[in-house]
Amino acid sequence: MKSCLSYVLLVVLCLTARAFGQTKPTRSEPFQDSVYRGGPQHIPGRVQCAYYDLGGEGIAYHDADAKNNGSGVLNPADGSYLNQFRMKEGVDISYTKFHDQIDNNPYTLVSPPEGQLYVGWTKPGEWFNMTVNVKHAGLYSADLLYTSNRGGEIALDLNGKKLTGPITVLSTYNASDPIAWRQWHHWNLMQDVTEVRLPKGVNVLTLRVVSQGNMNFAYLEFKRKN
Repeated sequence: MKSCLSYVLLVVLCLTARAFGQTKPTRSEPFQDSVYRGGPQHIPGRVQCAYYDLGGEGIAYHDADAKNNGSGVLNPADGSYLNQFRMKEGVDISYTKFHDQIDNNPYTLVSPPEGQLYVGWTKPGEWFNMTVNVKHAGLYSADLLYTSNRGGEIALDLNGKKLTGPITVLSTYNASDPIAWRQWHHWNLMQDVTEVRLPKGVNVLTLRVVSQGNMNFAYLEFKRKN
């Protein structure tokens, strides 16, 4: 009887906390906002890093500091969608710009789409979740659109378990570029950066920064191999 009463009390406390908004989510959820309402991102297809999950620090992502160094800071809070994209969250977000040869500069290896959102200011130990819907179980290869001024390593998890070992990300540094800050804007597309076996259905894919940091991640594009 005593244990039964304890259980009832616990349920009552949980319901009360939920009613007053005092509970925190225990898992991340697919991103959506006024522009993107597509739910889980689709595989095969392009998985946008800036559409990392909802849920906040420690649940949907881990970032070294609570400030978004891109949205609302580097990109001023002027009311525009791109400049203020997820500006109150810790993951640092920016987007590609073609004025003054920022992201369409002569030293970029692959021209990115203009206005492409990306995760930047990355540091080792940071990570973010992306809920995906895999159409068919099987083996997939992935391309990565990114910049990296010193090289580094990333890794992927699936549903909280290790999916890959460290993945080497090649440096896009070019000593010929006379503008120092533009080393963060030499875009490249690493094709077949990894091969992974994925189960069918909704899964949570986690991108982890393993070493170096100073990388910008735009998207992973998954292609079915079998």
